[in-house]
Amino acid sequence: MDNKIIIDPRRSHSNFRPIKALRHFRNLIADKEDTEQVFHIIDSLRGKKFIGEAEKFARSDYGIKILNDENNLVEYLDDHATLRKTPMGSVAHAYCDFMESEGLSAAGLVAEYDKFSGSIPQYNDQIQAYGDRLRDTHDLFHVLTGYGRDPLGEQCVLAFSYSQNKNLGVYFIAYAGGWEVKKRIPKGIPVFSAIRQAQKNGAAAKRIVEQSIISLLSEQLPDARKRLNIGAADQYHHAISLCKDGGINPHDLLALPV
Repeated sequence: MDNKIIIDPRRSHSNFRPIKALRHFRNLIADKEDTEQVFHIIDSLRGKKFIGEAEKFARSDYGIKILNDENNLVEYLDDHATLRKTPMGSVAHAYCDFMESEGLSAAGLVAEYDKFSGSIPQYNDQIQAYGDRLRDTHDLFHVLTGYGRDPLGEQCVLAFSYSQNKNLGVYFIAYAGGWEVKKRIPKGIPVFSAIRQAQKNGAAAKRIVEQSIISLLSEQLPDARKRLNIGAADQYHHAISLCKDGGINPHDLLALPV
């Protein structure tokens, strides 16, 4: 049993520093693989809504159980041998396929977070545990929503995540990143339509971070999407098709000249 307090009294409920966020966003555009910058932006624009939603969940009977039972998600998510024992077509199989094809691991994302976390106060409370679940399930969001790891796909996942978790930093990256993509590609490719659709899909869906992730991984992927009410990503896929038809590699969108 995890005996963490719900919310550390020293924790600030708001941390709104837009100038700092902009500086880190510029660093991210210069090197889109520098994941540490994402954490700085999110922290710089963390508002009251996120803390409120996290605290509400952490105080609920269901939230207490989930946070206590699944307090080591990273180890579970990186145990592909165990995840592969689920039936073919499961969320777990799709997640393993995605992570292996992209050369990713849940532990790798934690390592990027650790580069950032030394510069800010850390609190051993359930709000931190909730935030860690958001970090650790980011790549699972890609699998469940159908958005890829290309720059537009990342902005769409963030827009979806914003509607789920109300962190202004995530909203900022989604739309500022979308603008960086938009100004580099031909007119007519629906960048912001894709991002807005992702935001609407996130609002309509059940909160993924508040699900039992272990149970979710065992579900068939189509069934999980239906149960969670995750809408289709057709605007995103249309945009990616138009890029490919125009000879543009979707993964190179931020490398194109302005």
